[in-house]
Amino acid sequence: MKLIIQIPCYNEADTLEIALNDLPKKLTGIDEIEYLIINDGSKDETVEVAKKWGVHHIINFSQNKGLAKGFMAGLDGCLRNGADIIVNTDADNQYCAEDIQHLIQPILDGKADMVIGARPIDETEHFSFIKKKLQHLGSWAVRRASGTNIPDAPSGFRAMTRDAAMHINVVNDYTYTLETIVQAGREKIAITSVPIHTNPELRPSRLFRGIGAYVKKSMVIILRTYMMYKPLKCFTYLSIPPIGIGVGIGLRFIYLFLKNGGAGHMQSLLLACTLIIIGFLTFMIGLVSDLMASSRRILADTQYHVRRMEYEAIEARRKEREAEVRDALIGDKDKGKGSSRLGQASSKTIEERQAENIKTLFQMITMC
Repeated sequence: MKLIIQIPCYNEADTLEIALNDLPKKLTGIDEIEYLIINDGSKDETVEVAKKWGVHHIINFSQNKGLAKGFMAGLDGCLRNGADIIVNTDADNQYCAEDIQHLIQPILDGKADMVIGARPIDETEHFSFIKKKLQHLGSWAVRRASGTNIPDAPSGFRAMTRDAAMHINVVNDYTYTLETIVQAGREKIAITSVPIHTNPELRPSRLFRGIGAYVKKSMVIILRTYMMYKPLKCFTYLSIPPIGIGVGIGLRFIYLFLKNGGAGHMQSLLLACTLIIIGFLTFMIGLVSDLMASSRRILADTQYHVRRMEYEAIEARRKEREAEVRDALIGDKDKGKGSSRLGQASSKTIEERQAENIKTLFQMITMC
């Protein structure tokens, strides 16, 4: 069982070494632990600190692309390097690394595919009163949108299985924390949370400039994600007020029409018709969006299978190279040559099979 701990970094030279020093070197149920950082266009010596410490894998962006893209690039890097379990944590050492064992335990026990670390928000001293309340409000909104019971949705301290990571897609550029939980809930990925501890604050948060900006962006992400997965329900709710008001005004017009013998009140009739048409068009947008959501689910399933084939091919080639190295170290030249030829043939067969499968999948998409 291989675990890779990934850390998104942006100008973290002052705190990265502290976070790395606290990371575990051995965990129960894990055979191999590796470390990966995502350098999100840092201008300081973040990469030099990581190399000096001995980080196994470094993903570099030439410019800052944001936390969400960095997170997705980290997942891709972990999967390409054979991770069975992926843990995401922060470079500012916000989360207590000793809790990683508790974080991955539900996965090792087969009870979950994604685990979110729940911080003691009310006991965190550097969180203001307003921030604590907004954290609870945001988590409540995510629970409602996702159908899950995660108490701390904005927490970036999380673990996931290889299979769950291949299902994840983040489309916003702001943060991955909220969208991935909504997606996991709607995709029926087994998700749970465990209580964790936090360390004293080393630096202020860089994710948002103020409480107002955080609330605005978070609510937009939640609403957008909910509309992606439940468009018909969302647009049906939006169509009810104009249709209801339009019907009410229309009934009023009919009553006055009959009472006064058909004189006047044409403005009420026009307003009622306009509102009913707006509501009907909103509902039709929901129907079209629901059909698009069905197509998106098919594409997401196709993407998952393409990813799985790609990573399996990469893993097979990696194991073949490791076998060749072992044979070379043993010194058995004949065996080494035979293994090399077998590895080349096997690799070619895998690549051909992968190409055929991808071609078949894209033919299915075209037919859909």
